Amino acid sequence: MRKFLSFLLFLSLTIVTVAGLVGNQPTVATESLRPPVGASALVGQPAESAAAEPLAGFDEFVAQVMKDWKVPGVAVAIVKDGKVILAKGYGERDTQKHLPVTPQTLFAIGSITKSFTVSAMGMLVDEGKLDWDKPVREYLPEFKMYDPVASEHMTPRDLVTHRSGLPRHDSLWYSSDFPRADLVRRLRYLEPSKDFRSTYQYNNLMFMTAGYLVGRVAGTTWEDFVRLHILVPLGMKSTNYSVADSQKSVDFAMPYQNADGVVKDMPFHNIDQIAPAGSINSNVEDMAQYLLFHLGKGMHGQTRLLSEDSENQMQSPQMVETSSDRWKENGLLTYGMALNVSAYRGHKFVSHGGAIDGFTAQLSFMPQDNIGVIVLANLDSDKNPVPIIVTYNAYDRLLGLDQTPWNRRFMDDEQKTKQSEEEAKKQGFTERKPNSRPSHYLKDYLGEYENPGYGIVKIEPDGEGFKFTLNLLSSPLRHFHYDVFEVPPNPLDQLEKTKVMFLTDIKGDISSLSIPLEPHVKDIVFNRMPERSMSARSFLEPLAGQYQLGGVTNIVSLEGDHTLFLIVPGQPKYELVPRRGMAFDVKGLSGFSIEFKKDESGAVVEAIFYQPDGTFVAKRK
Repeated sequence: MRKFLSFLLFLSLTIVTVAGLVGNQPTVATESLRPPVGASALVGQPAESAAAEPLAGFDEFVAQVMKDWKVPGVAVAIVKDGKVILAKGYGERDTQKHLPVTPQTLFAIGSITKSFTVSAMGMLVDEGKLDWDKPVREYLPEFKMYDPVASEHMTPRDLVTHRSGLPRHDSLWYSSDFPRADLVRRLRYLEPSKDFRSTYQYNNLMFMTAGYLVGRVAGTTWEDFVRLHILVPLGMKSTNYSVADSQKSVDFAMPYQNADGVVKDMPFHNIDQIAPAGSINSNVEDMAQYLLFHLGKGMHGQTRLLSEDSENQMQSPQMVETSSDRWKENGLLTYGMALNVSAYRGHKFVSHGGAIDGFTAQLSFMPQDNIGVIVLANLDSDKNPVPIIVTYNAYDRLLGLDQTPWNRRFMDDEQKTKQSEEEAKKQGFTERKPNSRPSHYLKDYLGEYENPGYGIVKIEPDGEGFKFTLNLLSSPLRHFHYDVFEVPPNPLDQLEKTKVMFLTDIKGDISSLSIPLEPHVKDIVFNRMPERSMSARSFLEPLAGQYQLGGVTNIVSLEGDHTLFLIVPGQPKYELVPRRGMAFDVKGLSGFSIEFKKDESGAVVEAIFYQPDGTFVAKRK
């Protein structure tokens, strides 16, 4: 599931991680974008003023970078010394209608949303309603993780510093519309990959939980609390929480992706259920005010919205991130609370990136220099480092430094990576085993499979293969080798190249399937579900009765409307678990099952008892 693991998961496009996205930049393209157009605003100063001089040539730089990376539209805002000195749109928000990007154009900001969630938590801390370091279970008694230590000791601070021990598990929320409370419940089934508090691991589900916590503590919803305490005071009138709301606006950007060098439309993807981790949509005019709020250490104008202590904790290192020292311009990368804390060319650099279907964004500020930059773009992050390239260039100019050739660096990396990939293809390197075939007839794989954390997978017939559905996402599934099937390569398919392996039980039946949905833990296993008809009373009732096996009368009884039990004299009562057709497993007894048989008239006449020591026929009395 390539895209789940790269850009769809609110990648933090920070000063180090983006520089290390080798393999995620596009090849230098000959096809050009339309010349950047759109409205701009130099707020508070005329364009010819001294404050604008460091930005001389900036528009041309942005235009060239957009052309090189085939980005349809970009919006930029820059703040300095408490003022907005630039708010401008470049290129197109809609390539079909040729509509320009303006400072009011709405873009998804992805994971920059996380800082709104932590700001809201800080406000509750300021009010004495929340403590950063008390267990989450004191506020959410139902909170439970796979790891019992994490369940008992996880704090609000842990939720927002990526040290839960849990890797991403993003395909759970991305593939579904499970409500927030249900996502919190499902956490207990998700396997961790590290010990609690031992390692930085980016995790959206923990931030979703943090937002859910905000709503519960405040007695409202995360959305309403953020609106009342952040958006309204900052005058962020255009900002919203859902792509559905964005599309009702008169000025919103369409999402696009670079599909093998061609820019194509990309569907909006609704992530309302995980909103506190990344659903906010905004424009550079609104986000400029948000930058000023954080540069003001929680002040906006003359009004304090967040205590300086809470703001300082957001901007102070809490965890060290794994990073590269490849570029001397970049300092050690650490994570505060919803903000990366590092240095750029010797200046403290606080930032966070955002990426979700068709959009990429970068928020950053230098608190000691009192400057900040927000860059929004409407091209998917898989091949779009433009927000960070533009950000770096803006700081080089504002700090009076020589301009680092970030664009050339990224393009060189992309070119080398593409050449490496093409060489592998040319030499025919593949893990696929040729001339293999499935172990069963295709019809034997059909059905529904369930994992208590991830939900339901459906396998349905589709020509010479299957239709594969994971909750709300569907794709074709074709034979790869043996009992492994694969979603065919297709850059427009979010499930492309996902592999599904079917597993056979001791009876020779296809009993489960596994999918590598989270690469840091074992493949996620989905167990086969019985046919839905097997839980109906009309199906079960005719099976109830007495069955004579040797000198023993066994009783099959129906209790309630949906559950059969087996009663063997002198033994405990056993629940019969639907398996398939008219076969049931005996719960609690490995290798024991019963299959009911009918005669030509449709009457149930016998039950076959399958046991490790033999197979026996019991006649119905």
